Amino acid sequence: DADFHIDLTQVARQIADTVPQHAPTTYEWNLREEADDTTAQPRLPDSVRLSPTLIPIEDFDTTGHSRLTAFYEKLQKGDAPVRIAVMGDSFVEGDILSSDLREKLQLRFGGSGAGFAPMASPLTGFRRTIKTQSKGWDSYNIMQRRNTPAAISDYYYISGWLCQPSDGASVRWEGSSDRACLDSCRTARILFVSRDDSRIEVTVNDRDNRTFDIEGSPAVRQIVVHDDIRSLSFKVLSGAAETIGYGAIFESAPGVVVDNYSVRSNNGQAMFWTNPSVNAQINAHAGYDLVILQYGLNIMQTGVHNYTNYARQIEKMVVYVQQCFPTAAVLVLGVSDRSVKTDAGFEPMDAIPYMLDYQRGAAENTGAAFWPTCDAMRSLGGMEQFVANGWAGKDYTHINYAGGRRVAWSLVDAINAGAYEAHAAAEAARIRRQAEQAVLDSVRLLKIDRELRPVSAIGNLNTPRK
Repeated sequence: DADFHIDLTQVARQIADTVPQHAPTTYEWNLREEADDTTAQPRLPDSVRLSPTLIPIEDFDTTGHSRLTAFYEKLQKGDAPVRIAVMGDSFVEGDILSSDLREKLQLRFGGSGAGFAPMASPLTGFRRTIKTQSKGWDSYNIMQRRNTPAAISDYYYISGWLCQPSDGASVRWEGSSDRACLDSCRTARILFVSRDDSRIEVTVNDRDNRTFDIEGSPAVRQIVVHDDIRSLSFKVLSGAAETIGYGAIFESAPGVVVDNYSVRSNNGQAMFWTNPSVNAQINAHAGYDLVILQYGLNIMQTGVHNYTNYARQIEKMVVYVQQCFPTAAVLVLGVSDRSVKTDAGFEPMDAIPYMLDYQRGAAENTGAAFWPTCDAMRSLGGMEQFVANGWAGKDYTHINYAGGRRVAWSLVDAINAGAYEAHAAAEAARIRRQAEQAVLDSVRLLKIDRELRPVSAIGNLNTPRK
């Protein structure tokens, strides 16, 4: 129900009590020869669209301090990283949709890098936007969490992956040319836990390397590397038994960072199996500005029109995200289009409009935002046209990279339109303030003029009476 709550302060306090105060959580390595240019470069939105029909984002925030508006404003300022997390199921697996969302936003608002990549995963070969080579790691997925060793099962992050190394285990990430802005980046954040003392070796561009002596602690650590990074390697020299690997985030500041956190067969429930303190600690290292929730596709069934229970789960998911990532706006994506086989051929699933209504209602009840993916797809012909164009699989359920590109473009249009409206509203408010100030200034000048003007009554004393 909507009263779902996790006391993050209590969880964080329990972990903090076990962390030596002198144990650092961040290790910096700056190889850049020149200082980064941090001068703000405003990037104003424009009216150019990538898709013929605009499907706007609906913002249900009623507090008067919309996190979505704050996200739009930060996009335009251009003076800091703007972080987006895409949490979903197999619909966005392998960086489908999020790769094109990332590319278009980075081209428009700045930034580079592929975002989050795990230490190891059976799916790394499927992802095109970053190349990952891992040796000596055991990787565990949250959907099979019962197979995860008990000693580390409480450390899951919203990525859905835990990686346990042996001594000498290594991973090498390399940029990609699959999309623009991916061949290099300016910063990489390596995320891990080292519960006992360990030694870590990091190598940049297969050339520069440095060894880090990590003091044991249950806290999430990050090694932050600054350089023109084309490849990055991470090797556990010792202390592997108490080390847990998450992955690395590849980014450039200022600019947009988009992290793909897809978990196959997850309807969103797996979110509650993650450790809220781990989520909050990683958010403290690199706070999110927008969290996108893409779930519900596999929940729908033909002939089923009541999704009350699932709507309650969505509300819980939004509240959970708001607690773990308090800096972020939450955007619920309505289900995508889907067709089912009938005697007359493939037809749109009858459950879709009902699921969309329940998802929209859940977003409204929690003050989140909502975007109907199905409407965007149907503006381009719907699932049958996607299949005919080669943009979706023959299961009439899952889009491929080509289909993800079209959906992402529609979402980019919606984000750009929202940013444009926020910019227009801010400009109108600025002009109104200037006008109000001008009126106040004129009133002040009139008052001063009256106070300094000679009193006319004095002159009247010398006027002879009639």
